[in-house]
Amino acid sequence: MMQALTRTDYNFPGQKSVYHGKVRDVYNINDELLVMVATDRISAFDVILPKGIPYKGQVLNQIAASFLDATADIVPNWKIATPDPMVTVGIRCEGFRVEMIIRGYLTGSAWRDYVSGVRNLCGVILPEGLKENQKFPVPIITPTTKAEEGHDENISKEEIIAQGLVSKEDYEQMEKYTMALFMRGSEIAASKGLILVDTKYEFGKKDGKIYLIDEIHTPDSSRYFYAKGFEERFEKGEPQKQLSKEFVRQWLIENNFMGKAGQQVPEMSDEYVTSVSERYIELYESIVGEKFVKAESESILARIEKNVSTFLAK
Repeated sequence: MMQALTRTDYNFPGQKSVYHGKVRDVYNINDELLVMVATDRISAFDVILPKGIPYKGQVLNQIAASFLDATADIVPNWKIATPDPMVTVGIRCEGFRVEMIIRGYLTGSAWRDYVSGVRNLCGVILPEGLKENQKFPVPIITPTTKAEEGHDENISKEEIIAQGLVSKEDYEQMEKYTMALFMRGSEIAASKGLILVDTKYEFGKKDGKIYLIDEIHTPDSSRYFYAKGFEERFEKGEPQKQLSKEFVRQWLIENNFMGKAGQQVPEMSDEYVTSVSERYIELYESIVGEKFVKAESESILARIEKNVSTFLAK
């Protein structure tokens, strides 16, 4: 079985703290820089699954780096360098406590809500009679709170401003950035024969300036459909062929797991783990349009430590 990186516990020069997220381990260097390690952990329904997926961290890190570079003219972003295939180093910002989710199509959790009768989605009123995977006339923004633990919660623009989570001025700037980033992501996806269906962006602030932070347009933060055959499948009401982590969620649902109390995560066989790894590599090659080059995986921990320490010493 290939090696997967599921835990890091470094002590880099100047390190002040470390935060272990669902997928990323984030090291604070002197309150100035963040060293973000994209591990091979995989989460679904806000639960970290018991086995890591080889090369998943490299896939996510390299896709995010590619898209941060491709959108730097729209909004300043936190990235400074990628000293290792699984690591991005960037500016430490104070993150806003909301995630900006933007949807071009009615699918995923929004569709599940719609089917259950919800017509007001984060302050956006949806008409009757919509179908699964239907394109919205204009993309809609459906923000969520950013939970420290447990589930993120849907919230409206009005509630965000009223609760003082984000100022009106900052929120409206993030809205503009979100729309512009989604348009750029959609154009890049279309050039690869893909549809960017929905995605999330996170923003932070440093010295009064808003920055795009974290990952962007990866299969963990975004959903892609294949453009070829989309209309035909939509007309027939058939499931879309998609590039996203949704295939993992579907596998869990089929095995009676949706992260609810008392439910057991199904057994992840080596064969299943390998198949998920192969899907992530396919995602990379489809989204970036380049062959994926596997990084050396015999001693991942030592490789990352060496690469990051060398960078920080510069």
